[in-house]
Amino acid sequence: MNTKKGLLALTPLAVLLTFIVIFTIYSVSKTDQEANLSLTVAFLAASVYAIAIPGAAPLNKKIEIYSRGAGSSNLLLMLWIYILAGAFASSAKSMGSIDATVNFAMSVLPASLLLPGLFLAACFISLSIGTSVGTIVALTPIAVGIAHSTNFNVPLVTAIIVGGAYFGDNLSFISDTTVVATQTQGCKMSDKFKVNIRIVAPAALLVLTAYAAIGTDVQLPSQLPAVEYIKVIPYLVVLVTAVLGMNVMAVLTIGLLLCGVIGIMTGDYNIFQWFGTMGTGILDMGELIIIAMMAGGMLEIVRENGGIDFIIQKLTAHITGKRGAELTIGALVSFVNVCTANNTVAILTVGNISKKIGDKYGVDNRKAASILDTFSCSVQGLIPYGVQMLLAAGLANINPIDIIPYLYYPTAIGVSALLAILLRFPKQYS
Repeated sequence: MNTKKGLLALTPLAVLLTFIVIFTIYSVSKTDQEANLSLTVAFLAASVYAIAIPGAAPLNKKIEIYSRGAGSSNLLLMLWIYILAGAFASSAKSMGSIDATVNFAMSVLPASLLLPGLFLAACFISLSIGTSVGTIVALTPIAVGIAHSTNFNVPLVTAIIVGGAYFGDNLSFISDTTVVATQTQGCKMSDKFKVNIRIVAPAALLVLTAYAAIGTDVQLPSQLPAVEYIKVIPYLVVLVTAVLGMNVMAVLTIGLLLCGVIGIMTGDYNIFQWFGTMGTGILDMGELIIIAMMAGGMLEIVRENGGIDFIIQKLTAHITGKRGAELTIGALVSFVNVCTANNTVAILTVGNISKKIGDKYGVDNRKAASILDTFSCSVQGLIPYGVQMLLAAGLANINPIDIIPYLYYPTAIGVSALLAILLRFPKQYS
């Protein structure tokens, strides 16, 4: 592929990122409601541009490619989760389940431990279930409820859950990214874990310390309401079934049904009001569903036009030495992750070429797998159009851009992975 065509294929991403940067700067400079610029506008502009750029395919064909990406099976699965999550969160809020769970958490934990406690809970659950999405679904409403009850920063507590969710996504033995990274690099999961934990553990401890320091400012209400334990049951069941490894859609369905039964029993709503509440929650996810579909369509055009192939070709052209090979593997999976908004797909896409690079330059396959997984999780945790960020923002009722400044853990593991390459750490695997 020639350079001109390759760069042209990537320009829709440049348009999108330009809009995101402008929106971010504008949001920081304003304090009123006008600052809440929607990402749908950024994706609309990037999508129209992606379809309009010159190419060999006619307009109808490009629209077909866009529609195929917007309706891919993987994306639709996430959209069903969005719908169920919206219905569950709205039902739980209307019948008092979120308030009851928040009051329970605040009655158990001292104020200074709420933030580090949320991070540890997210780390534990994500490590247990191996999915960032399930962790975000289970914990974000509770974290946001705590933020509202303590008058604390909602984007910050949302970012805490997102960060902790990637702890397990990166390290869990049953995480998709771990499975794909170890399979493509030909190493055991346990061996990859030993290398990976040494790379990210300092970052996790540093971030936990930071949350402990920030948490000293959290003030509990002077008088906590009495805990209605029966209303804690839906979230307790959601957490337990998630940790036991049940499918996230099944988890949400069970939680939704429990909210309905308990809410009707306690008189918080009748069956028709429950249906109305579910409808409201689903509609609240509408904007995020539109963003996800536009992202899928635009990124499919980037892939179809050869943008990902161009990145792989250019990054692998001038490798020198083992350190250069490791940096190239990290850069490959990072760039492709930006183009696909899916860390598992990114690892699958570059896994085989990374294996060839590693074998040629003597990179330990356990470290190569760790680099792939850690960089992909770092990037996935930072892009505002990733399914996890969109889901967290929807459940918190905030703009995904608002969360970005507080994403300490995804940033920290990216820096740790880069330092592990530059400083040749861990030594025995470098």
